[in-house]
Amino acid sequence: MLSLPIILSFATSLAAAAGLNDASLKNYVNSLDLDYSFNPVKAAYWTDLPHHRRTPFALSPDGTRAFLAYLDDSETDVHVQRVDPKTFAAVGIAVTVKGGKEAGGLVAHNDGFALLTNEALPSGTTNAPADSTPVPVLYRYTEGEQTFKTFLGGPGVHESDGLSASPDLNGDLVYSEKAGIYGAYFVVTDYSGWAEGHFGDSVQYVSTNGSLDALPESSAWGCSHNTGIAFEAADAAPFASICAEDQGDIWLNTNNRGMDLSGTKISNENTTNGAGGESMGGMSGSYSNLARYQDEDSYIFSWVSRGAVDLYENSWMGKGYVASANRTNGRNVAIATFSDKQTMDGEQASSIVGAKDGDSQVNWITTGTADCSNAHVATFDGANALVTWEQIDEPQCDFIAMGCQGEYSGSYFQLVNKGEKIGAPVKSMDTYVAGDMVTMTDGRICWPYVNMTWRLDQPAGAYGGLPSSTTKQISFACISVGDAANASSSSVVSSSAIVANTAAISTSSSTAPSKIPISSPVVISSTAISASISSAKIAKVAHSTQLYSLSLVSLASASATTFSTATRVSSTSSVAAEENSTAVADTAKSQSENCQVQYIYE
Repeated sequence: MLSLPIILSFATSLAAAAGLNDASLKNYVNSLDLDYSFNPVKAAYWTDLPHHRRTPFALSPDGTRAFLAYLDDSETDVHVQRVDPKTFAAVGIAVTVKGGKEAGGLVAHNDGFALLTNEALPSGTTNAPADSTPVPVLYRYTEGEQTFKTFLGGPGVHESDGLSASPDLNGDLVYSEKAGIYGAYFVVTDYSGWAEGHFGDSVQYVSTNGSLDALPESSAWGCSHNTGIAFEAADAAPFASICAEDQGDIWLNTNNRGMDLSGTKISNENTTNGAGGESMGGMSGSYSNLARYQDEDSYIFSWVSRGAVDLYENSWMGKGYVASANRTNGRNVAIATFSDKQTMDGEQASSIVGAKDGDSQVNWITTGTADCSNAHVATFDGANALVTWEQIDEPQCDFIAMGCQGEYSGSYFQLVNKGEKIGAPVKSMDTYVAGDMVTMTDGRICWPYVNMTWRLDQPAGAYGGLPSSTTKQISFACISVGDAANASSSSVVSSSAIVANTAAISTSSSTAPSKIPISSPVVISSTAISASISSAKIAKVAHSTQLYSLSLVSLASASATTFSTATRVSSTSSVAAEENSTAVADTAKSQSENCQVQYIYE
């Protein structure tokens, strides 16, 4: 006899086993009207190639409130708009955080939100950074009113380690309900102390009353000249963290917050001039690269990489550290999984000097000659995840460790189950990921983007770049396993499929996700269930603390933008210029034939 939990689990597992299809993706085009103009493009560091300017998006724990943050077109003031999580339309008017320079991270609460941004200190502030350089700050708003404001850098913050500012925040904000603390991870440059003039990163924790907690898990300085961060909440500090640094590696650094051998090396990456191929998004990136599986302690990470070959000693870092050359001209998408916040599944990346292969441990989602960028990941449940990226089929990659350019070939959405690809990816030419990917209460994964013609073939803004535009509308897209998002359609499970797979499902709990996202009727052939549930019409099953309803009906009765140029950070004063002087020369000898080093120190 078939039980309802088995039928429910199988219905979702069968949909996941088949992968995603075009019906899995649903768009809410221009659903959110903004009160202020927004520039959807941020020029990349050094190349000025276009990146999506991040619009942080978050959902409250009870699922009733969503919020979206965006930077004003003037590039000063961050606006936070409440959003209806069902229609993605505006609710009320936006809250404006005056002086904010970036929308750097957002947490939604049942009664408001918390925002990570950066802003200049008031004129005359003692020990403030020069030239009104912004410093990181955390805001909490409750029912539209400011509850607290806590600076995470500048005067009074870890002074013994050197005072820090964040001209490019490039960070993220998360919150742990169980721990009752916020965690912020962001890029810093010190303006006093031993690291003055250098770039690194910092992890800071803040309590619910706004006090900056000097926890031992905090860090004033972590990865050098950080080229990307990934951050996700855990049940206790330290939170799960990953950094891409300027010496050639991507590290799982939850336990050490740094870039040394006490961490786990996820990947070898060629780095030149402080850049590592924009592995985690580059300018305005560093969001939705690391995701926690729902109701689990495990995680999944996505990034883009050119691979690694011909490992050689990194003499600047010392014994045990290596640098590498690129394997490919364009970048491919990779993932790694973690059994908990500090343990990677499988082997870490090689550190053997002279090794020809430095990427044999990488789990590749794509392979080939196309260039992939803007990779992100989110989880549907305890087993299934969504990996996304943008692609250029015929890229021009003039920079050994930066982005590529060429005709945009589409955005791709790939279902992954426990680290394995399921089916083929869904491709879209008019849907992009430009903000945090959020798992909704019904199991869908949704995110914001701007409805625009997306081009990757020219630099943005100045120097003869692409024409500019602004917008006052945001679109949303959602994907669900089993087409749960499409209320007008139903998933049909045949009786023969149920009978053939019941044994496998009942003996292997790992095939069943921990949540069953069903927001529309699942149509199951009445002959398959009549023997065990002959009189049932509607059955409700409690699963993972959420209640889902399954409609059991017969098949017969089933109804059928302004582009702006980013200010380039001076290389002569950055840590990259001094720390990579040897690596630049060595790496240039073994670079890919189609790429040329074209960097000029400013």
